[in-house]
Amino acid sequence: MFIIIAQLPAHKCIPEPELIFHPERQQDRHIHPLVGLVNYGPYSRSLVNHVLDPIRLGVIAPHGGLQAIDRLLNELEQRHKPRERTQYLIEYPGFSRVFGLRVIRLPNQECIELPSQLDQEIMKSERPNIFLAETITKALISMSAKRDSFDLLLIYLPLKWQDCFYGSQDEDFNLHDYFKAIGASYGMPLQILREDRVMNYACRCSVMWRLGTAIYCKAGGVPWKLADSDPDVAYIGISYAIRMTDGTPTFITCCSQVFDSDGAGMEFLLYEPDNVHLERDNPFLSQVEMRRVMARSLALYQRRHSGQIPKRVVIHKSTEFKKEEADGCFEAWKATEGLELIQIQQNVNWRGVLIEQPRNKGDRKGVPSLYPCSRGSYLQISGRDVLLWTQGNSSSVVGGKNYYKEGKSIPEPLLLCRFAGHGTWDEGCRNVLGLTKMNWNNDGLYDRLPVTMGYASILARTIKRMNRLAPRPYQLRYFM
Repeated sequence: MFIIIAQLPAHKCIPEPELIFHPERQQDRHIHPLVGLVNYGPYSRSLVNHVLDPIRLGVIAPHGGLQAIDRLLNELEQRHKPRERTQYLIEYPGFSRVFGLRVIRLPNQECIELPSQLDQEIMKSERPNIFLAETITKALISMSAKRDSFDLLLIYLPLKWQDCFYGSQDEDFNLHDYFKAIGASYGMPLQILREDRVMNYACRCSVMWRLGTAIYCKAGGVPWKLADSDPDVAYIGISYAIRMTDGTPTFITCCSQVFDSDGAGMEFLLYEPDNVHLERDNPFLSQVEMRRVMARSLALYQRRHSGQIPKRVVIHKSTEFKKEEADGCFEAWKATEGLELIQIQQNVNWRGVLIEQPRNKGDRKGVPSLYPCSRGSYLQISGRDVLLWTQGNSSSVVGGKNYYKEGKSIPEPLLLCRFAGHGTWDEGCRNVLGLTKMNWNNDGLYDRLPVTMGYASILARTIKRMNRLAPRPYQLRYFM
Protein backbone atom coordinates (compact mmCIF):
# COMPACT_ATOMS: atom_id res chain seq x y z
CA MET A 1 0.00 0.00 0.00
CA PHE A 2 1.39 3.37 -1.04
CA ILE A 3 0.38 6.70 0.47
CA ILE A 4 1.02 9.78 -1.63
CA ILE A 5 1.08 13.11 0.17
CA ALA A 6 0.69 16.16 -2.04
CA GLN A 7 0.14 19.84 -1.38
CA LEU A 8 -3.09 21.00 -3.06
CA PRO A 9 -3.95 24.62 -3.85
CA ALA A 10 -6.07 26.55 -1.40
CA HIS A 11 -9.79 26.05 -1.88
CA LYS A 12 -12.28 28.85 -2.45
CA CYS A 13 -15.96 29.21 -1.68
CA ILE A 14 -18.67 30.85 -3.80
CA PRO A 15 -21.54 32.61 -2.01
CA GLU A 16 -25.03 31.15 -2.42
CA PRO A 17 -26.40 32.43 -5.77
CA GLU A 18 -29.30 34.87 -5.63
CA LEU A 19 -32.59 34.45 -7.47
CA ILE A 20 -34.61 37.29 -8.94
CA PHE A 21 -38.42 37.49 -8.88
CA HIS A 22 -39.18 40.51 -11.10
CA PRO A 23 -38.02 41.32 -14.64
CA GLU A 24 -37.28 44.97 -13.83
CA ARG A 25 -36.99 45.44 -10.06
CA GLN A 26 -33.47 44.25 -9.33
CA GLN A 27 -34.08 44.56 -5.59
CA ASP A 28 -36.68 41.76 -5.71
CA ARG A 29 -34.17 39.01 -5.05
CA HIS A 30 -33.39 36.39 -2.45
CA ILE A 31 -31.22 33.30 -2.02
CA HIS A 32 -34.17 31.29 -0.62
CA PRO A 33 -36.63 30.43 -3.44
CA LEU A 34 -39.70 30.06 -1.19
CA VAL A 35 -39.02 33.25 0.78
CA GLY A 36 -38.61 35.08 -2.52
CA LEU A 37 -41.95 33.79 -3.80
CA VAL A 38 -43.76 34.87 -0.64
CA ASN A 39 -42.10 38.30 -0.54
CA TYR A 40 -42.20 39.21 -4.23
CA GLY A 41 -44.38 36.71 -6.11
CA PRO A 42 -43.30 34.77 -9.20
CA TYR A 43 -41.13 36.30 -11.91
CA SER A 44 -43.59 35.86 -14.78
CA ARG A 45 -46.46 37.59 -12.99
CA SER A 46 -45.05 40.91 -14.26
CA LEU A 47 -44.53 39.76 -17.85
CA VAL A 48 -46.88 40.49 -20.75
CA ASN A 49 -47.20 36.77 -21.54
CA HIS A 50 -48.01 35.81 -17.96
CA VAL A 51 -50.03 32.77 -16.92
CA LEU A 52 -53.75 33.40 -17.38
CA ASP A 53 -56.07 33.44 -14.38
CA PRO A 54 -57.43 30.93 -13.50
CA ILE A 55 -55.29 27.89 -14.19
CA ARG A 56 -57.73 25.26 -15.48
CA LEU A 57 -57.16 21.66 -14.47
CA GLY A 58 -58.44 18.59 -16.26
CA VAL A 59 -58.58 15.34 -14.29
CA ILE A 60 -58.31 11.62 -14.91
CA ALA A 61 -59.16 9.76 -11.70
CA PRO A 62 -60.36 6.37 -10.46
CA HIS A 63 -64.08 5.90 -9.82
CA GLY A 64 -65.10 8.34 -7.06
CA GLY A 65 -61.69 10.07 -7.17
CA LEU A 66 -62.92 13.56 -8.12
CA GLN A 67 -63.89 14.19 -4.49
CA ALA A 68 -60.31 13.54 -3.37
CA ILE A 69 -59.07 15.96 -6.04
CA ASP A 70 -61.47 18.64 -4.81
CA ARG A 71 -60.23 18.19 -1.22
CA LEU A 72 -56.65 18.54 -2.45
CA LEU A 73 -57.42 21.74 -4.36
CA ASN A 74 -59.14 23.17 -1.27
CA GLU A 75 -55.98 22.42 0.70
CA LEU A 76 -53.96 24.19 -1.97
CA GLU A 77 -55.65 27.47 -1.00
CA GLN A 78 -55.16 27.03 2.76
CA ARG A 79 -52.29 27.90 5.06
CA HIS A 80 -49.98 25.10 6.20
CA LYS A 81 -47.14 25.09 8.70
CA PRO A 82 -44.10 22.87 8.11
CA ARG A 83 -43.70 19.60 9.98
CA GLU A 84 -40.41 18.62 8.34
CA ARG A 85 -37.25 20.43 7.24
CA THR A 86 -38.24 23.18 9.66
CA GLN A 87 -34.89 24.96 9.26
CA TYR A 88 -35.58 25.54 5.58
CA LEU A 89 -39.29 25.06 4.86
CA ILE A 90 -41.46 28.12 5.55
CA GLU A 91 -45.21 28.42 6.07
CA TYR A 92 -47.26 27.97 2.93
CA PRO A 93 -49.79 30.84 2.70
CA GLY A 94 -52.05 29.49 -0.07
CA PHE A 95 -51.71 29.25 -3.84
CA SER A 96 -53.40 32.53 -4.78
CA ARG A 97 -51.41 34.44 -2.13
CA VAL A 98 -48.13 33.12 -3.52
CA PHE A 99 -48.75 33.13 -7.27
CA GLY A 100 -51.57 35.67 -7.61
CA LEU A 101 -53.76 33.18 -9.49
CA ARG A 102 -56.64 30.83 -8.84
CA VAL A 103 -56.74 27.13 -9.64
CA ILE A 104 -60.03 25.59 -10.76
CA ARG A 105 -61.08 22.13 -11.87
CA LEU A 106 -63.09 21.51 -15.00
CA PRO A 107 -66.73 20.45 -14.49
CA ASN A 108 -67.38 16.76 -13.81
CA GLN A 109 -68.64 16.10 -17.33
CA GLU A 110 -65.34 17.36 -18.81
CA CYS A 111 -63.18 15.25 -16.48
CA ILE A 112 -62.83 11.47 -16.68
CA GLU A 113 -63.59 9.04 -13.89
CA LEU A 114 -62.48 5.55 -14.80
CA PRO A 115 -65.11 2.77 -14.56
CA SER A 116 -65.83 1.16 -11.18
CA GLN A 117 -65.11 -2.35 -12.51
CA LEU A 118 -61.53 -1.41 -13.44
CA ASP A 119 -60.08 -2.90 -10.24
CA GLN A 120 -61.53 -6.32 -11.02
CA GLU A 121 -60.36 -6.13 -14.63
CA ILE A 122 -56.83 -5.29 -13.48
CA MET A 123 -56.77 -8.31 -11.17
CA LYS A 124 -57.93 -10.63 -13.96
CA SER A 125 -55.41 -9.33 -16.48
CA GLU A 126 -52.25 -11.35 -17.24
CA ARG A 127 -50.25 -8.11 -17.45
CA PRO A 128 -52.01 -5.72 -15.07
CA ASN A 129 -49.50 -2.89 -15.51
CA ILE A 130 -49.98 -2.86 -19.29
CA PHE A 131 -53.74 -3.14 -18.93
CA LEU A 132 -53.86 -0.12 -16.59
CA ALA A 133 -51.51 1.85 -18.82
CA GLU A 134 -53.64 1.19 -21.91
CA THR A 135 -56.85 2.08 -20.06
CA ILE A 136 -55.54 5.43 -18.90
CA THR A 137 -53.96 6.04 -22.31
CA LYS A 138 -57.43 5.87 -23.87
CA ALA A 139 -58.55 8.50 -21.35
CA LEU A 140 -55.51 10.66 -22.21
CA ILE A 141 -56.33 10.53 -25.90
CA SER A 142 -59.93 11.42 -25.10
CA MET A 143 -58.78 14.44 -23.06
CA SER A 144 -56.47 15.55 -25.88
CA ALA A 145 -59.58 16.20 -28.01
CA LYS A 146 -60.51 19.05 -25.63
CA ARG A 147 -56.98 20.31 -25.07
CA ASP A 148 -58.05 23.95 -25.38
CA SER A 149 -60.31 23.70 -22.34
CA PHE A 150 -57.57 23.03 -19.75
CA ASP A 151 -54.01 24.15 -18.98
CA LEU A 152 -52.80 21.12 -17.03
CA LEU A 153 -54.02 17.56 -16.71
CA LEU A 154 -53.99 15.77 -13.35
CA ILE A 155 -53.77 11.96 -13.22
CA TYR A 156 -54.66 10.48 -9.84
CA LEU A 157 -53.10 7.08 -9.09
CA PRO A 158 -54.43 5.46 -5.89
CA LEU A 159 -52.26 3.26 -3.71
CA LYS A 160 -54.28 0.15 -4.61
CA TRP A 161 -52.71 0.27 -8.08
CA GLN A 162 -49.11 0.43 -6.85
CA ASP A 163 -48.26 -3.06 -8.16
CA CYS A 164 -48.89 -1.66 -11.66
CA PHE A 165 -46.51 1.29 -11.36
CA TYR A 166 -43.50 -0.72 -12.50
CA GLY A 167 -42.89 -3.81 -14.60
CA SER A 168 -41.18 -7.06 -13.66
CA GLN A 169 -37.39 -7.37 -13.37
CA ASP A 170 -37.18 -8.38 -17.02
CA GLU A 171 -39.55 -5.62 -18.17
CA ASP A 172 -38.43 -2.05 -18.68
CA PHE A 173 -41.66 -0.33 -17.67
CA ASN A 174 -42.42 2.76 -15.62
CA LEU A 175 -46.02 4.01 -15.55
CA HIS A 176 -45.00 7.59 -14.70
CA ASP A 177 -42.59 7.84 -17.65
CA TYR A 178 -45.07 6.09 -19.92
CA PHE A 179 -47.71 8.76 -19.29
CA LYS A 180 -45.21 11.61 -19.61
CA ALA A 181 -44.19 10.33 -23.04
CA ILE A 182 -47.80 10.26 -24.19
CA GLY A 183 -48.51 13.70 -22.73
CA ALA A 184 -45.49 15.18 -24.51
CA SER A 185 -46.56 13.58 -27.81
CA TYR A 186 -49.96 15.28 -27.56
CA GLY A 187 -48.65 18.56 -26.15
CA MET A 188 -50.31 18.09 -22.75
CA PRO A 189 -48.43 18.89 -19.52
CA LEU A 190 -49.26 16.32 -16.83
CA GLN A 191 -49.19 16.32 -13.05
CA ILE A 192 -49.25 12.77 -11.73
CA LEU A 193 -50.66 12.48 -8.21
CA ARG A 194 -49.71 9.35 -6.34
CA GLU A 195 -51.88 8.81 -3.29
CA ASP A 196 -48.97 7.93 -1.00
CA ARG A 197 -46.88 10.94 -2.02
CA VAL A 198 -49.63 13.56 -2.26
CA MET A 199 -52.91 12.64 -0.59
CA ASN A 200 -51.46 10.76 2.40
CA TYR A 201 -48.13 12.52 2.93
CA ALA A 202 -47.83 13.76 6.52
CA CYS A 203 -46.35 17.24 5.97
CA ARG A 204 -49.06 19.08 4.06
CA CYS A 205 -46.91 22.21 3.88
CA SER A 206 -44.27 20.32 1.90
CA VAL A 207 -46.91 18.83 -0.42
CA MET A 208 -48.50 22.21 -1.11
CA TRP A 209 -45.22 23.96 -1.86
CA ARG A 210 -44.19 21.23 -4.28
CA LEU A 211 -47.59 20.86 -5.90
CA GLY A 212 -48.22 24.60 -6.10
CA THR A 213 -44.88 25.35 -7.75
CA ALA A 214 -45.29 22.41 -10.14
CA ILE A 215 -48.78 23.51 -11.20
CA TYR A 216 -47.62 27.07 -11.83
CA CYS A 217 -44.58 25.99 -13.88
CA LYS A 218 -46.39 23.34 -15.90
CA ALA A 219 -49.07 25.91 -16.76
CA GLY A 220 -46.29 27.97 -18.35
CA GLY A 221 -45.17 30.17 -15.45
CA VAL A 222 -41.64 31.19 -14.46
CA PRO A 223 -41.27 31.28 -10.65
CA TRP A 224 -37.75 32.75 -10.55
CA LYS A 225 -34.59 33.29 -12.55
CA LEU A 226 -30.92 33.64 -11.70
CA ALA A 227 -29.90 37.13 -10.68
CA ASP A 228 -26.76 38.85 -12.02
CA SER A 229 -26.43 36.54 -15.02
CA ASP A 230 -24.66 37.59 -18.21
CA PRO A 231 -27.44 38.03 -20.83
CA ASP A 232 -25.03 37.21 -23.67
CA VAL A 233 -24.32 33.65 -22.49
CA ALA A 234 -26.22 30.51 -23.52
CA TYR A 235 -26.02 27.12 -21.81
CA ILE A 236 -26.52 23.81 -23.57
CA GLY A 237 -26.79 20.38 -22.00
CA ILE A 238 -26.25 17.29 -24.15
CA SER A 239 -27.60 13.89 -23.17
CA TYR A 240 -28.56 10.65 -24.87
CA ALA A 241 -31.45 8.20 -24.75
CA ILE A 242 -30.62 4.62 -25.72
CA ARG A 243 -33.36 2.13 -26.52
CA MET A 244 -32.25 -1.45 -25.93
CA THR A 245 -33.63 -4.56 -27.64
CA ASP A 246 -32.35 -7.95 -26.47
CA GLY A 247 -29.40 -6.27 -24.82
CA THR A 248 -28.28 -4.29 -27.88
CA PRO A 249 -29.01 -0.62 -28.70
CA THR A 250 -31.58 -0.25 -31.47
CA PHE A 251 -31.38 3.51 -31.75
CA ILE A 252 -29.81 6.44 -29.96
CA THR A 253 -31.48 9.82 -29.55
CA CYS A 254 -29.42 12.89 -28.80
CA CYS A 255 -31.09 15.51 -26.57
CA SER A 256 -29.86 19.07 -26.72
CA GLN A 257 -31.25 21.30 -23.97
CA VAL A 258 -30.92 25.05 -24.52
CA PHE A 259 -31.05 27.48 -21.59
CA ASP A 260 -30.74 31.23 -21.36
CA SER A 261 -28.07 32.81 -19.21
CA ASP A 262 -30.48 33.02 -16.27
CA GLY A 263 -31.32 29.32 -16.45
CA ALA A 264 -34.79 29.81 -17.94
CA GLY A 265 -36.24 29.31 -21.41
CA MET A 266 -36.06 25.57 -20.97
CA GLU A 267 -36.57 23.82 -24.30
CA PHE A 268 -34.83 20.92 -25.92
CA LEU A 269 -34.42 19.21 -29.26
CA LEU A 270 -34.41 15.55 -30.21
CA TYR A 271 -32.10 14.25 -32.89
CA GLU A 272 -31.46 10.71 -34.07
CA PRO A 273 -27.88 10.69 -35.38
CA ASP A 274 -26.77 8.35 -38.16
CA ASN A 275 -23.08 8.20 -37.26
CA VAL A 276 -22.54 7.37 -33.61
CA HIS A 277 -20.27 4.91 -31.83
CA LEU A 278 -20.40 3.45 -28.33
CA GLU A 279 -17.55 3.19 -25.85
CA ARG A 280 -18.46 1.35 -22.64
CA ASP A 281 -22.16 2.11 -23.36
CA ASN A 282 -21.41 5.84 -23.79
CA PRO A 283 -22.43 7.34 -27.17
CA PHE A 284 -20.10 9.69 -29.03
CA LEU A 285 -21.01 11.64 -32.17
CA SER A 286 -18.99 12.26 -35.28
CA GLN A 287 -17.93 15.77 -36.19
CA VAL A 288 -20.71 16.07 -38.77
CA GLU A 289 -23.42 14.84 -36.40
CA MET A 290 -22.29 17.11 -33.56
CA ARG A 291 -22.29 20.09 -35.93
CA ARG A 292 -25.88 19.25 -36.92
CA VAL A 293 -26.99 18.99 -33.30
CA MET A 294 -25.36 22.32 -32.44
CA ALA A 295 -26.74 23.99 -35.57
CA ARG A 296 -30.26 23.06 -34.48
CA SER A 297 -29.50 24.35 -30.98
CA LEU A 298 -28.32 27.63 -32.51
CA ALA A 299 -31.54 27.90 -34.51
CA LEU A 300 -33.58 27.31 -31.34
CA TYR A 301 -31.67 30.04 -29.50
CA GLN A 302 -32.09 32.49 -32.37
CA ARG A 303 -35.82 31.78 -32.55
CA ARG A 304 -36.17 32.98 -28.97
CA HIS A 305 -33.80 35.94 -29.33
CA SER A 306 -34.87 37.64 -32.56
CA GLY A 307 -32.10 36.07 -34.62
CA GLN A 308 -29.27 37.12 -32.31
CA ILE A 309 -26.28 34.91 -31.53
CA PRO A 310 -24.91 34.63 -27.97
CA LYS A 311 -21.44 36.03 -27.38
CA ARG A 312 -20.47 33.02 -25.31
CA VAL A 313 -21.73 29.43 -25.24
CA VAL A 314 -21.16 26.89 -22.47
CA ILE A 315 -21.85 23.22 -23.29
CA HIS A 316 -22.20 20.58 -20.57
CA LYS A 317 -22.28 16.81 -20.92
CA SER A 318 -21.50 13.88 -18.66
CA THR A 319 -18.91 12.21 -20.91
CA GLU A 320 -15.68 13.53 -22.34
CA PHE A 321 -15.63 15.58 -25.52
CA LYS A 322 -13.90 13.65 -28.29
CA LYS A 323 -11.86 15.72 -30.74
CA GLU A 324 -14.47 15.16 -33.46
CA GLU A 325 -17.24 16.37 -31.14
CA ALA A 326 -15.26 19.46 -30.12
CA ASP A 327 -14.54 20.30 -33.76
CA GLY A 328 -18.26 19.98 -34.57
CA CYS A 329 -19.13 22.38 -31.74
CA PHE A 330 -16.62 24.97 -32.91
CA GLU A 331 -17.88 24.76 -36.50
CA ALA A 332 -21.48 25.37 -35.46
CA TRP A 333 -20.69 28.20 -33.02
CA LYS A 334 -17.87 29.87 -34.98
CA ALA A 335 -19.65 33.24 -34.87
CA THR A 336 -19.50 33.39 -31.06
CA GLU A 337 -16.66 35.06 -29.17
CA GLY A 338 -16.15 32.22 -26.72
CA LEU A 339 -17.01 28.53 -26.41
CA GLU A 340 -16.57 26.36 -23.33
CA LEU A 341 -16.86 22.58 -23.35
CA ILE A 342 -17.19 21.15 -19.84
CA GLN A 343 -17.63 17.55 -18.77
CA ILE A 344 -19.53 17.17 -15.47
CA GLN A 345 -18.91 13.89 -13.65
CA GLN A 346 -20.86 12.71 -10.62
CA ASN A 347 -19.04 9.60 -9.42
CA VAL A 348 -15.58 10.59 -8.27
CA ASN A 349 -13.33 9.24 -5.53
CA TRP A 350 -12.79 12.58 -3.84
CA ARG A 351 -14.25 13.67 -0.52
CA GLY A 352 -13.72 16.76 1.57
CA VAL A 353 -14.01 17.14 5.35
CA LEU A 354 -14.16 20.50 7.05
CA ILE A 355 -11.52 20.83 9.78
CA GLU A 356 -12.27 23.37 12.49
CA GLN A 357 -9.72 25.33 14.45
CA PRO A 358 -8.40 23.67 17.64
CA ARG A 359 -10.94 24.05 20.42
CA ASN A 360 -8.38 24.23 23.20
CA LYS A 361 -5.37 26.50 23.27
CA GLY A 362 -2.97 23.64 23.89
CA ASP A 363 -4.18 21.58 20.94
CA ARG A 364 -2.16 21.69 17.73
CA LYS A 365 -4.54 19.87 15.46
CA GLY A 366 -7.97 20.87 14.35
CA VAL A 367 -10.96 18.57 14.64
CA PRO A 368 -13.48 17.46 12.01
CA SER A 369 -16.59 19.64 11.98
CA LEU A 370 -20.01 18.22 12.79
CA TYR A 371 -21.22 19.64 9.46
CA PRO A 372 -19.77 19.20 5.94
CA CYS A 373 -17.83 21.81 4.03
CA SER A 374 -19.76 24.75 2.67
CA ARG A 375 -21.82 24.41 -0.49
CA GLY A 376 -20.01 26.33 -3.21
CA SER A 377 -16.52 25.23 -2.16
CA TYR A 378 -14.26 24.41 -5.07
CA LEU A 379 -10.72 23.12 -5.41
CA GLN A 380 -8.66 23.11 -8.59
CA ILE A 381 -6.74 19.83 -8.87
CA SER A 382 -5.11 20.27 -12.28
CA GLY A 383 -4.84 22.71 -15.14
CA ARG A 384 -8.26 21.78 -16.49
CA ASP A 385 -9.99 19.95 -13.61
CA VAL A 386 -11.79 21.33 -10.59
CA LEU A 387 -13.86 19.80 -7.78
CA LEU A 388 -17.07 21.68 -6.96
CA TRP A 389 -19.25 20.94 -3.93
CA THR A 390 -22.84 21.65 -4.95
CA GLN A 391 -24.00 19.94 -1.75
CA GLY A 392 -22.92 21.03 1.70
CA ASN A 393 -23.56 23.40 4.56
CA SER A 394 -25.80 26.30 3.44
CA SER A 395 -25.72 28.42 6.57
CA SER A 396 -26.35 31.69 4.73
CA VAL A 397 -29.83 30.51 3.75
CA VAL A 398 -31.06 30.00 7.33
CA GLY A 399 -29.70 33.06 9.07
CA GLY A 400 -26.17 31.83 9.72
CA LYS A 401 -27.22 28.54 11.34
CA ASN A 402 -25.90 25.26 10.01
CA TYR A 403 -28.15 23.69 7.39
CA TYR A 404 -27.31 20.59 5.36
CA LYS A 405 -30.14 19.71 3.00
CA GLU A 406 -29.22 16.02 2.69
CA GLY A 407 -29.05 15.64 6.46
CA LYS A 408 -26.33 12.99 6.64
CA SER A 409 -23.32 11.50 4.84
CA ILE A 410 -20.25 13.26 3.47
CA PRO A 411 -21.13 15.13 0.26
CA GLU A 412 -19.38 14.04 -2.91
CA PRO A 413 -18.16 16.85 -5.19
CA LEU A 414 -18.72 17.15 -8.91
CA LEU A 415 -15.66 16.93 -11.13
CA LEU A 416 -15.65 19.59 -13.83
CA CYS A 417 -13.25 18.95 -16.69
CA ARG A 418 -12.77 21.69 -19.27
CA PHE A 419 -12.05 20.52 -22.84
CA ALA A 420 -12.25 24.00 -24.38
CA GLY A 421 -12.29 27.51 -23.00
CA HIS A 422 -10.05 29.62 -20.85
CA GLY A 423 -10.01 31.88 -17.83
CA THR A 424 -10.31 31.25 -14.12
CA TRP A 425 -12.62 28.61 -12.66
CA ASP A 426 -14.43 31.07 -10.43
CA GLU A 427 -16.98 32.10 -13.06
CA GLY A 428 -17.46 28.55 -14.36
CA CYS A 429 -18.13 27.18 -10.86
CA ARG A 430 -20.38 30.11 -10.06
CA ASN A 431 -22.49 29.39 -13.15
CA VAL A 432 -22.80 25.67 -12.38
CA LEU A 433 -23.75 26.41 -8.78
CA GLY A 434 -26.44 28.84 -9.92
CA LEU A 435 -27.89 26.33 -12.38
CA THR A 436 -28.38 23.83 -9.53
CA LYS A 437 -31.16 26.15 -8.28
CA MET A 438 -33.14 26.18 -11.54
CA ASN A 439 -35.18 23.00 -11.19
CA TRP A 440 -38.69 24.43 -10.84
CA ASN A 441 -40.25 21.04 -10.17
CA ASN A 442 -39.48 20.91 -6.45
CA ASP A 443 -39.32 23.13 -3.38
CA GLY A 444 -35.71 22.42 -2.41
CA LEU A 445 -32.87 24.91 -2.22
CA TYR A 446 -30.85 23.13 -4.88
CA ASP A 447 -30.23 19.95 -6.84
CA ARG A 448 -26.87 18.25 -6.93
CA LEU A 449 -26.59 18.66 -10.71
CA PRO A 450 -27.05 21.87 -12.73
CA VAL A 451 -30.28 22.01 -14.68
CA THR A 452 -28.33 21.49 -17.92
CA MET A 453 -27.54 17.97 -16.70
CA GLY A 454 -30.27 17.35 -14.15
CA TYR A 455 -32.97 16.67 -16.71
CA ALA A 456 -30.76 14.33 -18.71
CA SER A 457 -31.84 11.17 -16.92
CA ILE A 458 -35.50 12.29 -16.92
CA LEU A 459 -35.42 12.96 -20.65
CA ALA A 460 -33.61 9.70 -21.38
CA ARG A 461 -36.16 7.66 -19.42
CA THR A 462 -39.11 9.34 -21.06
CA ILE A 463 -37.91 9.77 -24.63
CA LYS A 464 -37.18 6.09 -25.15
CA ARG A 465 -40.88 5.42 -24.51
CA MET A 466 -42.04 7.88 -27.18
CA ASN A 467 -43.12 6.08 -30.35
CA ARG A 468 -43.00 9.20 -32.46
CA LEU A 469 -40.29 11.84 -32.19
CA ALA A 470 -41.32 14.94 -34.09
CA PRO A 471 -38.45 17.15 -35.35
CA ARG A 472 -39.54 20.16 -33.32
CA PRO A 473 -38.58 21.81 -30.03
CA TYR A 474 -40.15 20.37 -26.87
CA GLN A 475 -40.80 22.32 -23.70
CA LEU A 476 -39.35 20.72 -20.60
CA ARG A 477 -42.55 21.34 -18.68
CA TYR A 478 -44.03 18.36 -20.54
CA PHE A 479 -41.44 16.12 -18.90
CA MET A 480 -41.33 17.54 -15.37
